[in-house]
Amino acid sequence: MTKQRLHIVLLFLIVLNFNPILAQTLEIDADLRARFEYRHGFNNLFPDGADPAAFVNQRTRLNIGYTAEKLQLFIAIQDVSIWGDTRQILPIDGNDSFSLFEAWGQLQLNENWSTKLGRQVISYDDERIFGALDWAMQGRFHDAALLKYRKDDFMLDIGGAFSQERERNEGNDFGIQGFFTYKAMQYAYLKKTWEKSSASFLFLNTGFQNFIGAANEIPDGVSYRHTTGSYFKFPVQNVNVAGSAYYQFGKANATTDLAAYQMSLEATYKKNKILYGLGVEILSGTDQDGATKNNSFFPLYGTNHKFNGFMDYFYVGNHANNVGLNDIYAKMVFTTGEKSNLLVKGHYFSANADLTGNADAYLGTEIDLVYTQALMKNVSLNVGYSHMFASDSMSLIKGGRSNDNINNWGWVQLIINPNLFTTNLNKNTN
Repeated sequence: MTKQRLHIVLLFLIVLNFNPILAQTLEIDADLRARFEYRHGFNNLFPDGADPAAFVNQRTRLNIGYTAEKLQLFIAIQDVSIWGDTRQILPIDGNDSFSLFEAWGQLQLNENWSTKLGRQVISYDDERIFGALDWAMQGRFHDAALLKYRKDDFMLDIGGAFSQERERNEGNDFGIQGFFTYKAMQYAYLKKTWEKSSASFLFLNTGFQNFIGAANEIPDGVSYRHTTGSYFKFPVQNVNVAGSAYYQFGKANATTDLAAYQMSLEATYKKNKILYGLGVEILSGTDQDGATKNNSFFPLYGTNHKFNGFMDYFYVGNHANNVGLNDIYAKMVFTTGEKSNLLVKGHYFSANADLTGNADAYLGTEIDLVYTQALMKNVSLNVGYSHMFASDSMSLIKGGRSNDNINNWGWVQLIINPNLFTTNLNKNTN
């Protein structure tokens, strides 16, 4: 931990003391957010005889950006912690909450081509496959290299990553096991933009280290999952339409073939001070009884909290290799003041694949409410409440927990994100 902090401090000092002869701009921003949550059935059905949970989670992030004629540097350091998780008089942070979130450099090779290398956020379109995951205090990053092309209304990104947990002299086995933690990743992303429309195409290849043994401790080759598809949006008179379609194939694991798909379509319309929205998303799943092939789509590295209900019952660290999901939803966003709005959203959930014993496909209905108020410059308040009305069938995908208990979730979040320092360092002509 001491070595990691030393590296971060050194990077910080390098940026702050960068040669002013070459520098153009230096900018430092802060991102502090604290969120109180009350959980009574968040992410899973509330168990019998349990007490609800309540806590305050906080992120404190410092962003440092440097821009020159053909060079960009960006460093973000952060601390993510729960109020009270460290004893007050410890000489060091005892919860290992301090980390380097981003550290990348981008070089402009010519008018159209550039390369970006290092720890970075990768985010595209509606963030369904690649997203920043900003709702989670820790966010999501990739240690990757990108080759980027930009010309007029067309863009192309080619990216790749190769993951190892330490230096070594022999072998390339990747020992870090986690939910869709890849050993290798390559992708190509293309996007074309018109006046009010756009369309993109993504091909993503991810390789995951296989393990065998009683404790799943022996590396045994690599399985590759391929994801390809498109996202689009366009207007139809006063209605804005957006949608996506993706297909996954390859290997779900070392011994199981994969064939899965995702489709979504949403239409929004704004009149006066109300935005109306209606949409559907279908993510294929695997039958609970007698399946020989994995047909479960998983959105991998997206901001999955945005989709399928804010209570995170689906695809937020869960619901992998499951029965999939059909999500029909409607939403309304009310402008309640000059700097405030209220989101009301309802979801109707059903299983895409067959449940055991031919159980009813209907899983439940979720209602989400989110109120947003700008308090002052660079300060905003969010207040949310969600309620899940789960069916009997929800128990079949949530470990057999009873659906008889109340399942709700409430939260209050304060976000403070000011610019702390900006300076223009002109080229020294003396």
